[in-house]
Formats: sequence, structure tokens, C-alpha cells
Amino acid sequence: MEKVFLEHAIEAVLFASGDAISIRRLADALEVSEDQVIEAAQSLSDSYQFDQRGIRVIRLENSFQMCSDPLHADIVRKVLETRKAGQLSAVLLEVLSIIAYRQPVTRAYIEQVRGVDSSYSVSSLVEKDLIEEAGRLDVPGRPILYRTTQNFLRVFGLTNLEDLPPLPELEDTEKQLSFADSAEVSEN
Repeated sequence: MEKVFLEHAIEAVLFASGDAISIRRLADALEVSEDQVIEAAQSLSDSYQFDQRGIRVIRLENSFQMCSDPLHADIVRKVLETRKAGQLSAVLLEVLSIIAYRQPVTRAYIEQVRGVDSSYSVSSLVEKDLIEEAGRLDVPGRPILYRTTQNFLRVFGLTNLEDLPPLPELEDTEKQLSFADSAEVSEN
């Protein structure tokens, strides 16, 4: 398939969809390899950025999506009369960070790290579609595991979780948690 035609086909699908479309699904529909889809979508994205267009093609893990350029968010909101999304509180950012860096995690793990009840924060993040249930832990009580969503990647401008900045103090926290776990076990 000709490269320009492939770019145009991907552009048409992403525009019509409005949502993220997996690379695999695009490759299957266009009868090309996933690498060809990635190359064409990246070329399309580069073209939009170079021309300083009002739209972007972004990659979200193993999918692509078309969206408006963040530089024009206020104008888009004004024209469409949508309310500006509320900012996340420090508490919600803290809980979201724990989940993003340690996922999948249980609410009990989050509460152990923070030292306070996190029920409201977890529920709020689920409601905002920044985290989602990722199954259940295979232990008594079967607590829910949480992970970040594609919307999390989109909101924070990340392609995948590897784009998160490193947290050097994370190792110290893990040592403290494992120490606390071993202290609890030895007391019982």
C-alpha cells in the first residue's frame, strides 16, 4: 500500500472514530504490518506538528488517537461551551502517583503507603476515568486491584507508563513497606 494513501486512511479512521484505535486493529483493517501503521501514523503526527496544525495524532501505548492541539484548548472549550476540567487535588495526585508507579495495587496498599483511608480518593479517580479495576488479588477477601487508564495517559500527555519520570525514593519506600510487612509477620 502506498505510504501517502496509508497515512490518509489512518487519518480518516482516527477522525471518524474520535477514540483511540489499536495499532493491531488498524493493521488488520488496512492489511499492512503494525510497523507500517506506526510509521505512517508517526509521519502523519510529525506533519501536523511541523505545519502547526490545530490537531494532533497521539500515541497511547498500543493505539493512536486524533485530538485537538492543547494550545487551543481554551478556544475549543469556549466555542463548545464545555466546562474546564477541574484540577486534581494534592491528595488525588498522591493516590494517582502511587497507582501509576506501582500498578496494579489494592486500596489497602495505597492506604499503607499514605497512612490514611483512601476510599474517597480511589472512588473519585475511578469516576474521573483516570484509574480502573484490573481484577482481584488472589488472597482472602479478594481485594480489587487498580491500574491507570488510557485516559490517564492522554491527560498527562504520556505515550506509555515508561514515560513516567523515575522516582529514586521509591526503593526506600519499598524497603520500609517490606520491613513493616516482616515486622507484622513476626509479631503474629
